[in-house]
Amino acid sequence: MKRLSFCIGASVIFFLLFISCNNRDKNFIFFHTDQGFELKEGGKPVFFYQSVPKTLTGEYVCTNYFHPLYNLKGDILTEEFPPDHPYHRGVFWTWHQLYIDSVSIGDGWINDGISQDVVKILTEVRDGTAEMDLEVNWFSDTLPAGQPFMKEQTSVVVHPSESNIRKLDFIIRLYSLIDNLEIGGSDDPKGYGGFCLRLNIPDNMIFTSESGKVEPQEMQVSAGRWMDFSGLFGKMQETNGITILCHSENPVFPSPWILRQKGSMQNAVYPGRERVKLSKGVPVILKYRLVIHNGDAQSIDINKLQAEYSNK
Repeated sequence: MKRLSFCIGASVIFFLLFISCNNRDKNFIFFHTDQGFELKEGGKPVFFYQSVPKTLTGEYVCTNYFHPLYNLKGDILTEEFPPDHPYHRGVFWTWHQLYIDSVSIGDGWINDGISQDVVKILTEVRDGTAEMDLEVNWFSDTLPAGQPFMKEQTSVVVHPSESNIRKLDFIIRLYSLIDNLEIGGSDDPKGYGGFCLRLNIPDNMIFTSESGKVEPQEMQVSAGRWMDFSGLFGKMQETNGITILCHSENPVFPSPWILRQKGSMQNAVYPGRERVKLSKGVPVILKYRLVIHNGDAQSIDINKLQAEYSNK
């Protein structure tokens, strides 16, 4: 077993490395850099986690996201800071509406007045899986310096690749650190916010749900428990894709979807336009599984994968 624990402050990084003399889990390896962590499986890249604040222009400073995310052939699936939406970033989760009572404390979607500090990272490889556990504090410029308003605890588990799929599980726990904190999606009928994928969208990308092919709409789409995005991702011009599965224990299940054919992100919406209050003691828990696969949506049994994931 190999475990790395990192506590990250403003200017100093402390870390402990524990290496078992009997390490049988050599297929997954985490690599620490000055920007974050890369995960490889059998020498091939899986993802990079951005733990340090990053910006291209200085206007949008982002951290706590996954990019690049790779397919099984090692091609990059995601985009970071694209020109059309320079605050989109790979696999991310955030909200436009962050309120105390009826007062906005900033916009987490574009990080206007909002920042995040990754204070702890634990990586572990055992029993054939790779796990990353994160603790992230969220801050607002409207609150006293050094006082976070929300604590996030996120776990990401990567399962070993099978013949044509790789599964990544995300569990996001949100705790309020102040009274009367509320979060919500965009304050319009779209209501977008929550768990998002900014994909490097191929021209021929097809959207598939459990009821069949889906046409993206301007507003939310009610399309069921999962959504698949398949097309000619990568250099080899071979069809491959990625599926988002929503867990049946999510506070809204199934999620409505915001879908875009080009120039935007794909979103499993939570909570929507109407804000929800967070508790100090009991977290809001959001669970999603990404299934990266070769071929199109018909190449794998997504309904079976959904049933295995959430028993529904």
